[in-house]
Amino acid sequence: MIGLAGGTGSGKTSIVRSLVARVGGCAIDLESYALDRSALPPDERSQIGDDEPASIDTALLVAQLTDLRRGEAIRKPVYSAEAHARTGVEVVAPARLVLVEGLFTLWWGSLRSLLDVKVFVDAPADLRLIRRIRRDLADRGRTVEQVLYQYSGPVRAAHERYVEPTRVHADVVVTNDGPLDDAVKQVIALVRRKRVNGLADAAQL
Repeated sequence: MIGLAGGTGSGKTSIVRSLVARVGGCAIDLESYALDRSALPPDERSQIGDDEPASIDTALLVAQLTDLRRGEAIRKPVYSAEAHARTGVEVVAPARLVLVEGLFTLWWGSLRSLLDVKVFVDAPADLRLIRRIRRDLADRGRTVEQVLYQYSGPVRAAHERYVEPTRVHADVVVTNDGPLDDAVKQVIALVRRKRVNGLADAAQL
C-alpha cells in the first residue's frame, strides 16, 4: 500500500494513474471520502471548503483501506465536488498494489500506519497553480477568477497548514516538475528499494 500526498496540482493523480496503467493495482483517492453535504441547502454547501483534513470521512477511509489489506472488496463512495455530495458507490476489488492519494494522505497517524511506502509529491507553486486552473476549468466548470480566489485564500492557507508539514513523514519526496515518467520512475525505484512483501516483484516493475 503506497500513499501519495502533496499540494494541489502537484501531479498525484497523474502519477497514480500512470502506475496503475504500468503495473496494475487499484487507486483510492481521498476526495471520494469527503463528507456528504446533501442534507444542506445548495447555497450552504458551496460555502464549505474541502481544503482541510476535517472535510474527510477518516473513519470510513481507514476502515475500507483496512478491508483492502485483508483482501476484502470495498464500496468506495462516489463524490461530486460540484454538488458537495455523494452520488453513489463504486466496488473496488482488493489488489496486490493499492495506491492512496490525496492532499492529506500523510496527515493522520491512523492512515500512515497502514502505508508500506509514503511519498510526498512536490512541484513549484506556480506550476501547481497552472495545473489547478486547467483542471478546474476543464473538469469543474469554474472560471479563472473563481480558481484564483480559492487558491489565494483557503487553498494556499490549507497547503501551508496541513499539507506541507506532512512532508516530514514521507519516505521520499518526488519532484514532479518535468516529464511525468520521471516522477513515476522515482516512485517505482522507491518500491524496489523498500522490497515490500506483497506489493509487486522487481520483474513486474
